[in-house]
Amino acid sequence: MKKASVILSSALVLGTLLAGCGNNNSNNAAATNAPAESTAPAATAAASDAGTTEAGKYQDGTYYGTAPADEKTGWESFVILTVEGGKITKADWDAFNVKNAGDLKKKVSEDGKYGLVSKGGGQAEWHEQAAKAEAFLVEKQDPAAVVVNGEGKTDAISGVSVGVSDFVTASQAALAAGPTQAGPYKDGGYTAEGEMDKESGWKSTVAITVADGNIVAANFSGVNAAGDDKKQYSIDGKYGMKAGGASAEWHEEIALAEKYFLDNKGAAPTIDAEGKTDAISGVSIHVGEYFTLAEKALEGAK
Repeated sequence: MKKASVILSSALVLGTLLAGCGNNNSNNAAATNAPAESTAPAATAAASDAGTTEAGKYQDGTYYGTAPADEKTGWESFVILTVEGGKITKADWDAFNVKNAGDLKKKVSEDGKYGLVSKGGGQAEWHEQAAKAEAFLVEKQDPAAVVVNGEGKTDAISGVSVGVSDFVTASQAALAAGPTQAGPYKDGGYTAEGEMDKESGWKSTVAITVADGNIVAANFSGVNAAGDDKKQYSIDGKYGMKAGGASAEWHEEIALAEKYFLDNKGAAPTIDAEGKTDAISGVSIHVGEYFTLAEKALEGAK
């Protein structure tokens, strides 16, 4: 009996030591795989609660997550994940531009307008590298497998030299949020423009971006005969509304109209006969045509 007790006690002590070692290894892996300057470990933990059912399996459905927009370029990455049978079967990494709206980043790259190879000296275009990152995630089944260095890049995926920290962050955010229901529109960029106003010399333009079926970016602006962008023209101080007695410049007021449009998921405020509205505080300019053009642009997204 004494001998049996000693053996049992030794086994318990050994088991405790092994459990302690296992926990330390787990913590080290999480720290190593976290993207630079992100809350990746917390996001991964949240994903374990919101997006998974049992060990290594996710809930079936579609997941959507974003990373913070780049302040300089305006590109905001998003990831849409498809889970079937508990596994990630498809990953879609793309981005919309919060400044310019319009086409998604993949489309811009596919059309040769992003110029990662011709302008940036990249080994492949952005959409081609994004496809490799997507395939890697489907293979590994965990965003943390994309080990990111201090520059936001990775050596884990052959042929990928672009920054991938946003891909990791958006993927983890998607899994943390759990399955979602896509919005009513088709993803992509949509535009519309009005007629040239003979009195003002400006033609109104609208660009809208849809991601995961929802309106995520809008750009209300205009163009004149010289090709000037109305919003930039105002930012540069050339439009001169405040000089004429207005409380704000044109670009500041139109930004409030864009925000209303986004906050209300594309719905228009009550517009009077002059094309103005009292529904948006701080907006005294004519905005009616912009909401009309936005509705026209979204016809292609239905």
